[in-house]
Amino acid sequence: MRELSISLSQVKGRVVWPSDPDFDEIRRPFLGGWDRSPAVIVRVADAADVAIVLAAARTTGLPLAVRSGGHSLHCLVDDGIVLDLHDLRAVDIDVANRTAWAGPGATAAEYTAAAEAHGLMTGFGDTGSVGLGGLVTGGGLGYLIRAFGLTVDDLLAAEIVTADGRHLLVDAEHHPDLFWGIRGGGGNFGVVTRLKLRLHKLSAVYGGLLVLPATAELLADYMRLSLEAPEELSSILNVMPAPPMPMVPEELWGQMVAMAMLVYVGGPEDGEKAVAPFRALAEPLMDMVAPMPYSAVYMMEDPDYHPMALSRTTFLDEFDADKAEQILARLRMPTSAMPACQLRALGGAMARVPADATAFAHRDRAFLATAAVVYLDAAEEETHKAWAVEFGTMMRGWSGGGSYVNFLYDDEMDRIHEAYPPATWERLVRIKQQYDPENLFRGNANIPPK
Repeated sequence: MRELSISLSQVKGRVVWPSDPDFDEIRRPFLGGWDRSPAVIVRVADAADVAIVLAAARTTGLPLAVRSGGHSLHCLVDDGIVLDLHDLRAVDIDVANRTAWAGPGATAAEYTAAAEAHGLMTGFGDTGSVGLGGLVTGGGLGYLIRAFGLTVDDLLAAEIVTADGRHLLVDAEHHPDLFWGIRGGGGNFGVVTRLKLRLHKLSAVYGGLLVLPATAELLADYMRLSLEAPEELSSILNVMPAPPMPMVPEELWGQMVAMAMLVYVGGPEDGEKAVAPFRALAEPLMDMVAPMPYSAVYMMEDPDYHPMALSRTTFLDEFDADKAEQILARLRMPTSAMPACQLRALGGAMARVPADATAFAHRDRAFLATAAVVYLDAAEEETHKAWAVEFGTMMRGWSGGGSYVNFLYDDEMDRIHEAYPPATWERLVRIKQQYDPENLFRGNANIPPK
């Protein structure tokens, strides 16, 4: 420990040791029931601090985890070093050029609020508290993918500290291979300390929550309509028992429903036309779709809420009533009171980018499906995990699988090859060999060097 302390003595940010009174609070990730205890957490102040931490990891041989928002399953490591990007959260908006430089520790909600003040927006995921570092480098699937594409499609440049401590600016002209790799390859090649992102003109949208009865026919029709809808419309559908939330009528609590969050990029009149076919599927149980600021798509989060959850995700090429009925059957045999299946229709702007343009390559897939379970008792983890794995395996069998690297759990790293086609994988391995030949960055969905 003395060697580690000496190695970190020049850090300008905060070095947090297990003996510090707030160590447990700082190490707590978003997900509950996950208890890993690092040897030290370093909240870096700048890129120079990042280089010092990486040198300490190389010198001591301790395992390394890199953390931005704490949602990742790889953001903690037992008896190792956590490089915490929490304090790198500045967001600088260039209104004239419609670009922004953002720190990886900034959350999607923080960035969105800063951009929305100027009538501008970049699309991220579906949760406001996610840190930008991991979300962006893994791809970025959210409410604007059909209108504007993935987040990596709006990544214009990045500043990165590599395994050997170099501080690089990467873009289409500078280190273009590395720039290609961080657009979907995750944190395998270095620590991103700043991100330059394209901004689109957008502040208000027509969107909100639409709750419909969950029948097999309705789910199949909903997903078909989602692909046929104008590209300005994206949605995420959660099939689940209605949760006991204040916004949900009490008579719906526990009833199997289709909870859709729709977002239309455009005015209310056109938005209403785009949403009308979905409203016509059945008499809505709840209809909160209306003009709203884009920032409102990120629902309010309780900072003290740390759910225990498990999931399995796969891409699908087709979806019909038979598949929907199989999903409903699984949801009717849960191991927890809170099972769910999330369905996302893809396509649109995301699909128009060539598959080899970025390391994220699943451009031609139609849907993304996730089997998930939230539970309250950590002792029941294996039971719930078996349910989620079996559910996910069933859906993978429908179209041969395919994984989204940001949704891979740390116990399914055997699926890493499903995230990347063979040619993409080989290119990523070559980039890894060049920039991290010793595999310092291995506490992730790992792409090992040759």
